[in-house]
Order: sequence, then C-alpha cells, then structure tokens
Amino acid sequence: MAKYFDVHPENPQRRTITGVAESIRSDALIAYPTDSCYALGCRLGSRDGLDRIRSIRELDDRHHFTLMCQNFAQLGQFTQIDNDVFRAVKAATPGSYTFILPATKEVPRQLLHPKKKTVGVRIPDHTVTQALLAELGEPLLSSTLLLPDEEEPLTQGWEIKERLDHVVDIVLDSGDCGTEPTTVIDFSGDEVEIVRRGAGDVSRFE
Repeated sequence: MAKYFDVHPENPQRRTITGVAESIRSDALIAYPTDSCYALGCRLGSRDGLDRIRSIRELDDRHHFTLMCQNFAQLGQFTQIDNDVFRAVKAATPGSYTFILPATKEVPRQLLHPKKKTVGVRIPDHTVTQALLAELGEPLLSSTLLLPDEEEPLTQGWEIKERLDHVVDIVLDSGDCGTEPTTVIDFSGDEVEIVRRGAGDVSRFE
C-alpha cells in the first residue's frame, strides 16, 4: 500500500520532503507533481524502479526516460551539450520542456536509447519538485504518469493513490498540476526536431 503525503504547493513541509528523498534512496517508486502533470520517479540507478515504471506504463526499450534535474550543473553532468544548444536550452528552462541530448557515460546504460545513445533531460519550474531534487542531490529518473490506453495523464493525487496503490510506494500530492505533458525537443541530430508539442511554447525552436 502506497504512503500518501499532502504537501503545500508553495511551501512544502521539509520533514516530508526529506523523508521522501530518503525513501527514493532506498529504491522507492514515487508518483509526484511537476510543472506539466504528474510523473513516476525513482533513483537514477534503480533497476527495480525502472522495471516497475516500464511495467506500469507498458513501455518498450525505445522509450526515452527523463532525468529530472535540479539545475544546469546536473544537466551538464549527464549530457553532451555544445554552446548553441546550451544557449537554446538555457533560455527555455526551467520550464515545461524535455530535451533529448547525447548522453555522457554518467547515464546508466539501460536508460539510453538503444541506437542513438541519447537521454531526455529537463529542469522543472515547480516548487515541490525542486525541493525534492535539492534534497535528493541527484536527478530523478522519471516518466509521465500516463497509463496504457489512456489519453491524458492522471492529475489528482487521491486518484493516483487509489489506482496505483499496490504498484507505487509513495504518492506526493500538492494539488492539480495540469494534464499537458512537456514539449519534447530533440537536439541529438543535425536538425532540431520537435518530437511532441505540449505545455512548453514551441515557437522558439521552429
């Protein structure tokens, strides 16, 4: 049965955030709010967490997982990014964008796209997510909480608790955070590709 924590969206309770971060380090799988819908998250090196996310969402090995980063220092540790791309990403973050970039050797092999050796990264503009990442001290391996055969992600913490009670360990609820997932921009090829149009404004990349 999942533990349920209701936290303030602008001033999250530090004790709760600290406890959730400790659970993540112990391989807990969490459902948590972001600036563009709820997500599933686990420790970066958690094979069990990765397998559980794949099982819940019925994902194959070509799915791009996202490293939810606190800041550019973390993002730069896990991706290869040249000056032009750096400026474009910097101008759009924090925000509702996921960027697909070539991965460094810091990224666990099982997270890489099998052919491209790329990984998704983002820096969220959400107080609770940022507090959790600051406490954790490393990126959170994440995937949008979109269940198989459903068109929109789950948006209510109580519903997530009800429906995923026996497949996640923690539900962190800070209220509604929308149904629109991030805009996904692929910088790994010769041309910039808009993979998915979502919550972030795409006009700056067109």
